[in-house]
Amino acid sequence: MTQTRSDSTADESPRRAPDVRVVVRVCFGEHVIATYVADPALATRYAQAMERRFHGLQITTRQLLISTPHPELPPDLLWPLTVK
Repeated sequence: MTQTRSDSTADESPRRAPDVRVVVRVCFGEHVIATYVADPALATRYAQAMERRFHGLQITTRQLLISTPHPELPPDLLWPLTVK
């Protein structure tokens, strides 16, 4: 049995996949009374615990993608800040 490797994947530089986080919010009407950010498994566990603890309150979950930060702008592109 011969194994073959695709040439297109060999030339590509390895990219790090963005980290996935989940935000869980517990709301009492319009007011957010708890916010929790964690990995998907922990966030799911937290949301289930909050649903048992605060039965009847709105529990929302939202997925976040954490990527690498943007590079800083060069100083010549920033507005000059002077004190007058």
